[in-house]
Amino acid sequence: MKTQTIVLNINGEDQTITVRAADTLLFTLRGKLGLTGAKPGCLNGDCGACTVNVNGRPMKSCLMLTVEAVGKKITTVEGLKDSPIQRAFVENFAFQCGYCTPGFIMNCHSLIEQHPDADDKTIKEWLSSNICRCTGYAEIEKAVKSVLEEK
Repeated sequence: MKTQTIVLNINGEDQTITVRAADTLLFTLRGKLGLTGAKPGCLNGDCGACTVNVNGRPMKSCLMLTVEAVGKKITTVEGLKDSPIQRAFVENFAFQCGYCTPGFIMNCHSLIEQHPDADDKTIKEWLSSNICRCTGYAEIEKAVKSVLEEK
């Protein structure tokens, strides 16, 4: 299959890579760039384990072709580097097995950035785009609220 060389801005750095037109961003991040924080889950956009931020908005990387990301700013969980929401997840025990945690962290990071005054309804709406089978969402909500209170 034909390939093309593209440049992606990931975690603030330009990365030149060769991809196929059919490669998803999730596949490229994990398989070509070694950024394994985004996890393959359902691979159809339902679970949110693969969530990254594209231009500051949460995006399920299993649904986005890599070539669609050219010219956009992509942030993965590796790019957050000890962010307030990461610390809040640890402090509030907002994880169990941890598989879905990077996706939740990315989604919550965007929520906090876009809605610094988020109410309970907004938090619940945003969290509904990600699925965790190990825990209730109470600890995750608590983590988000603790960061919002700091702002």
